[in-house]
Amino acid sequence: MATAMVIGTQWGDEGKGKIVDYLAQKADVVIRSQGGNNAGHTVVVDDKAFGLRLLPSGILFSDKICIIGSGVVISPQVFLQEIENMRSQGVKISKLEISTRAHVIMPYHVRIDEEDEKLKGDAKIGTTKNGIGPCYADKINRVGIRIGDLMDAGIFEEKLRMNIDLKNRLFEKYYGCQGLDYDAVLQEYLGYAEKLRPYVKDTDYSANVYVTEGKKVLFEGAQATMLDIDHGTYPFVTSSNPTAGGACTGSGVGPRRMQNIVGVVKAYTTRVGAGPFPAEQDNAVGEYLRNTGHEFGTVTGRPRRCGWLDTAVVKYAAMLNSLDYLAITRLDILDDLDVIKICTGYKYKGEMLQEYPASLKILEAAEPVYEEMPGWKTPVSACRTYEELPEAARQYVERISELVGVPLGIVSVGPNRKQTIILKHIF
Repeated sequence: MATAMVIGTQWGDEGKGKIVDYLAQKADVVIRSQGGNNAGHTVVVDDKAFGLRLLPSGILFSDKICIIGSGVVISPQVFLQEIENMRSQGVKISKLEISTRAHVIMPYHVRIDEEDEKLKGDAKIGTTKNGIGPCYADKINRVGIRIGDLMDAGIFEEKLRMNIDLKNRLFEKYYGCQGLDYDAVLQEYLGYAEKLRPYVKDTDYSANVYVTEGKKVLFEGAQATMLDIDHGTYPFVTSSNPTAGGACTGSGVGPRRMQNIVGVVKAYTTRVGAGPFPAEQDNAVGEYLRNTGHEFGTVTGRPRRCGWLDTAVVKYAAMLNSLDYLAITRLDILDDLDVIKICTGYKYKGEMLQEYPASLKILEAAEPVYEEMPGWKTPVSACRTYEELPEAARQYVERISELVGVPLGIVSVGPNRKQTIILKHIF
């Protein structure tokens, strides 16, 4: 048995796609286990960028089996468009599986997402308005439509009718907007069903068969730990569990079969949308990080909030995910800084906090405590071994490992596969 998992340790955008793509070179199977098309991975191969939203990053290898698991919510329109985009760029799609148990994002989910954000005004969450939250809400409310339902026209018609009736009353009486046309939605989605059908499979079983057969199986996380619906900075979170436990439930593969859990850590911190961010730098440093790192959302294009690396966040993520190794990414973005700070913890009312607080009130009032380290003031993007890194850069990543309590596994010095320094071979 050989499995590995890639998990984001911050608020997303850590470079998980690049790490998954690199590890996928030696994997046989890549599984995406949660989230929807609100997630975005950018993978660079030979200086060519591929933007992924629903497809696992392993899709760039034609010989890999790629699975979209039961915990994912799927927009058929976005999925099919993504397939076409990949094919137009020369990517061969041949070994893709979609779980019969994955839930389907419907037009009413997108409409609810949009209308809810309007009603909330200044209290809005800052969603991508792709219908992710409302789809997960229907799933939990047990009125959701699954891919397996979409494959059976009779079942789909019945479930769609019930949902359209319920949602149209909501639109007309609560939101004060026009409802949806049942027949139009029915015909649109029955058309999607036929295009999706070749990929649909009971992946709970196939995923476990692949593990049992000894295939190298890589689990790909979307979003990140601090966006976890249960453990993140609630309510400024996503609607699924992008933690190691979520990979188990979203793939149908039990926890005893999970090995080599890799936490991806951006060398600084970013987050999109609202919510507390103690180490945020709303100043020249933040602007430098945003502009140098091109920190704008893959899906939305929104500018990301930027700040120093917060190891209080990463240490919390290490605990929740039982991390085996760290993968430090985007080290090259810090090349030109004279001084680099690391947030090592928070003070609240003059006392050091010993635990990461669940209370947003405390987080918003928390005072970050920093250590200063010297910058290396030289490009690291051409380094191919750990020894080639400047001493100050090695000291920086080693200090991160020390503060978090997890050994280094990978250090990334640029977006391309070749700009990856391996300290621990995962497969």
